[in-house]
Amino acid sequence: MKVLIAGGSGLIGRALTQSLLEDGHEVFVLTRRPESVRLPQGAQAVGWDGQKTGNWLAFLEKSDAVVTLAGQTLASWPWTKRKKQRFFDSRVRPALVLAEACGRVSRRPKVFLQASAIGYYGPRGDLPVTETDSPGKDLGARICQQAEAASKPVELLGIRHVILRTGVVLARESIILKLMALPVRLFIGGPLGSGTQGFSWIHIADEVSAIRFLLENEAASGAFNLTAPEPLSNAEFTQILARVLQRPYWLPVPALLLRLVLGEMSSLVLDGQFVLPERLQKLGFQFRFPRAEEALRDLLTRRIAV
Repeated sequence: MKVLIAGGSGLIGRALTQSLLEDGHEVFVLTRRPESVRLPQGAQAVGWDGQKTGNWLAFLEKSDAVVTLAGQTLASWPWTKRKKQRFFDSRVRPALVLAEACGRVSRRPKVFLQASAIGYYGPRGDLPVTETDSPGKDLGARICQQAEAASKPVELLGIRHVILRTGVVLARESIILKLMALPVRLFIGGPLGSGTQGFSWIHIADEVSAIRFLLENEAASGAFNLTAPEPLSNAEFTQILARVLQRPYWLPVPALLLRLVLGEMSSLVLDGQFVLPERLQKLGFQFRFPRAEEALRDLLTRRIAV
């Protein structure tokens, strides 16, 4: 299989590319820096600007699948007006361009996977969330809705369309995991704010396996939550993290302090959802790391092979 990936130089993109290459697939990675980007050996870097069609159409025409993971991370402080617009533009425009390009090539891909996030649902309190729940109204929810809608036209072309609503991805290189682990390592670990907010996570190995599963399963279409089946509260997750690192769990970080330091970005850690991967499990996907403690022990106490 030949796979075209936009956003292939990020955390998920590199791991997915490596997995595909190891199984003998051919991978083309669309990137703004084809001369300098670091990719797994065997992947082919293809130049594009994410804004318009170009010579990369030749690679789309011979691809069996498209995966777009493009988008600037929301974990980027501070959230200025210009940066918030960049959050939209870096996701929506590439999806629109790729969807339009699929209608222009003589040989169309069979499947189009669009990255989104569980932020689609907005803050949800302590109620469980599945793919049938309605979207939220905050910034993250609006970004997800627009990104998902941008690639939807491929359905009219007869291309299978899959939406990847991903939770917090846990990996050794994950910025979020490093930030959460730092105060714990320094013996000042505790819940963020009330600690009751939902924390829906997924191990990088399961993230890649789930994407591969949906890529290859012809029965898969529509939106799927890519989260482990054990969502936790922030307090529960941090307590497990402290136990794995053999550190105390005792010092809560006040919500007011986080809002003062992070501003609007504090919503990333003070709000949350308890998201369930209902559709993914109904299709038969099996998680390698369904529980947080075994996932954290794998990532923080021994080497991992994705």
